[in-house]
Amino acid sequence: MLAVPERRGKKLSALEDELGSCRGGALTARTMILILCRILYHVGMKSTRSIAQSPSAAILLSWLSLSAWSLFARSLRMRLLSLPFSLCSLWSLCSLRTLFSLCCLGYASIGLAQPVVENQLLTFDEWVEELRAEALSLGIRAETLEALDTLEAPLEKVLEYDNSQPEFVQTFTRYLNLRVTARQVERGQALLDEHADLLAEVQAKYNVQPHYLAAFWAIESNFGSATGGFSVLQALATLAYDPRRAQFFRDQLITALRILDAGHIGAERMTGSWAGAMGQLQFMPSVFFSYGVDGDGDGRIDIWNSLPDIFHSAANFLSQSGWQGDERWGREVILPANFDYSLTGVSERRLLESWRALGIRQVSGAALPVADMEASVILPAGADGPAFLAYGNYRATLAYNPSTFYALTVGHLADRFSGSGPIQRMPVNEQAMSLADVRELQELLNLAGFDSGEPDGRVGRQTRSAIRAYQERAQLRMDAYASKALLERLQAER
Repeated sequence: MLAVPERRGKKLSALEDELGSCRGGALTARTMILILCRILYHVGMKSTRSIAQSPSAAILLSWLSLSAWSLFARSLRMRLLSLPFSLCSLWSLCSLRTLFSLCCLGYASIGLAQPVVENQLLTFDEWVEELRAEALSLGIRAETLEALDTLEAPLEKVLEYDNSQPEFVQTFTRYLNLRVTARQVERGQALLDEHADLLAEVQAKYNVQPHYLAAFWAIESNFGSATGGFSVLQALATLAYDPRRAQFFRDQLITALRILDAGHIGAERMTGSWAGAMGQLQFMPSVFFSYGVDGDGDGRIDIWNSLPDIFHSAANFLSQSGWQGDERWGREVILPANFDYSLTGVSERRLLESWRALGIRQVSGAALPVADMEASVILPAGADGPAFLAYGNYRATLAYNPSTFYALTVGHLADRFSGSGPIQRMPVNEQAMSLADVRELQELLNLAGFDSGEPDGRVGRQTRSAIRAYQERAQLRMDAYASKALLERLQAER
């Protein structure tokens, strides 16, 4: 038996043991084929990092390229699965063990690296048939998979949305103002009154307050009026066939088929966003599958039309993400003039007593409340914008959507539903940076010795870390905020 790395050897050995026990008929030839071909597929989805140290991989790849190896695995599975069982059973155990050994050779020799662009070796129709075979092997009924017959060629509109980049980076001011309006607040308050009994029932079960559920509902789908008009199957198939994030969307597509197979919704009614987010909650299929709840007791989970299902499912997700029903999300605060801005950010957590000792006060000027709670200082628009103390429920909101702007807006809208006023210290004339501006900022930071990563026009964690390091050296307020003023300073120093 050929050796395999220890971290993979246990799984492969277990599979071999399972294959070796099939003399008694416990495992059918079809199942063996699926196991072996899946290994072949994963071999093809890895590229070599240490081929020089692995002569066996060099020999293997000399006659079969990685792309062809992956295509061979998928094609082999399709053709073998189409054979009658009597022909499949002619495979001898010896032959299977030989093929398994070859799989071990390839799997052991190929290191972790970037996935191969292998979908492009199949036409879309061939890819759909391969997907159908995989779904069948996972127990999804053939009748359910008839929904795949309606799939058309990849939708250009979906790919356009996926590839599009806005010209300007959205500011917190614009993001908030688009989602929190007087009309939206008034409508939310009316819907809270209309569905008070249902929301009270949900709160009693999951300990999530009604005004927060209404805020999620408002921001995700404008209270159910904007759920997206794409076929979820078509959108996910388009993105799964595209090589960039193929495995993620393929997994979501398989899960969407499981949802159809369970009878929760018909394929023609499974609509959502261009990225496959579904219904009034904009759940991805994996989230639906893990957290969806049949709130009205009809045997189905319908987050498109059933408000009991919608609210129970949202509350279940938040509850399991750590939501605390006796706490608020956070609050706007005033920072002292001598505040150390290096203490800002979600990674810095301190007890309220510690923040009080540093001079942070409520926006009204009152002292912070006394409570055994941890909080982080969040600055969505830099040191010159509003400051917030964010509690545990803010972190639970980030599980729904990891955007700082999103989490702050959900919390603020919920506060407005409860009668609170606007944010007090919004920035004046907050300037949006273009993607070109951000790329130049990243390039200048890199040239100055502060690693912001590959310039891509997006302000992520690495860029913020580089900004903060630069601000520390330049003795500036360390708010890690990408701004026009910072760009102009770096340009002048060049």
